[in-house]
Amino acid sequence: MARTARPPVIAVMGHIDHGKSSLLDYIREENIVAGEAGGITQHVAAYIAEHNGRFVTFLDTPGHEAFKALRTRGAAAADISILVVAADEGVMPQTLDALAAIKEANIPYIIAITKIDKNNADIAHTKNSLVEHGIYIEGMGGDVAYAPISSKTGEGIPGLLDLVLLAADLLELTADPEASATGFVLESTQDPKRGSSATLIIKNGTLTLGRLPAGRQGFVVAGDAYGALFNVVKSKKEALDATRSVVLGDRSASQNGLVETPVEGVGELPLVVKADVAGSVDAIVHELAKTTHERAVVRLISSGVGSVSEADVKTAYAAGGVIISFNVGMDAIASELAERDKVAVFPFSIIYELTAKVAELLAERAPSVTAEKELGRALVLKTFSAGAKKQVLGARYVSGILSVGDRVKLVRKGVEVARGSIKNLQQARACERNKS
Repeated sequence: MARTARPPVIAVMGHIDHGKSSLLDYIREENIVAGEAGGITQHVAAYIAEHNGRFVTFLDTPGHEAFKALRTRGAAAADISILVVAADEGVMPQTLDALAAIKEANIPYIIAITKIDKNNADIAHTKNSLVEHGIYIEGMGGDVAYAPISSKTGEGIPGLLDLVLLAADLLELTADPEASATGFVLESTQDPKRGSSATLIIKNGTLTLGRLPAGRQGFVVAGDAYGALFNVVKSKKEALDATRSVVLGDRSASQNGLVETPVEGVGELPLVVKADVAGSVDAIVHELAKTTHERAVVRLISSGVGSVSEADVKTAYAAGGVIISFNVGMDAIASELAERDKVAVFPFSIIYELTAKVAELLAERAPSVTAEKELGRALVLKTFSAGAKKQVLGARYVSGILSVGDRVKLVRKGVEVARGSIKNLQQARACERNKS
């Protein structure tokens, strides 16, 4: 069958709090940001919008540094990217991070200069900031299209969408609706009632229940993972090209795990991590790798998608660890078991609060450091053997006070040769300088 035009997939990327979700709020006329924990995006989300009678699929990617893997995934699934840069801040670290993901995916991009309605917005400064970082926009030595916009008033957004459709036309995006579906997995999750599911972007073909001959069941394959296709969650029982779909299967969602080898003399914090989607697990593991303490380390013993289970509690208990959950609940049996065995479970919905707690727990697990303080000093004049584990010393006090029970360090020519404790003093429990 002849190929037909398909909707473009647009990844909206940029620094945290530069207005990615707010832009999509305006386009969809819904308040996405209000529903985000902490007001920040922590997943790759997909939305379908219409402009000038044409459909466009938008991917909202996280801006927080922790979600670098999700930005890369979003760029890989997209045809075009909108790189948002706030007019009150200019280019920031995750702006460059997002740009790197765009270049790695080798897709065209458009700059959206956001928040132009703010009193401290400076479009000229923002343009210069872009050029300083090698982003050459139209009119400033390059061919990267840009649009100053306000997600509060809507100014400039129709023009931005026009640029998106123009870029899509230049790419001549097509698909074969009769082909087997191919696309990208944005997220995978484990639901206690629905089982395993994945959010997909279909780039070619159609994913339909029952398209295989009777007696055969459809399968979804993603890398090394696969699963029987039980359902397609969409307005219709099929997922057309370049649209968002949730498919349900019988295989468990992907897990991410990292086991650290314990370090002798250093405290450790064994962790079990459970999150709502695989992308969240990736981000948490990324953040845990950066959460360090000079005398303690994180040991990630288990991680996965879904609610905290009885097995998770048993794993944490056996390792003497704790459970960190992110946007998931806890099974009733697991809750009872955790309470009985005194296994700490810390639930979170904002990633930087999670990492702050892990840093706090690390500090608690760090072994205490014994600081040495010199209480007194004596010069050894003669030694007398008094058995294998005892030594009698004849010494002259030089300074300070020495008492029974004090720890002592024996130094010869600047080198420590022995340690021990004072078991007895011949003249008194405490001897001061100049006492004989």
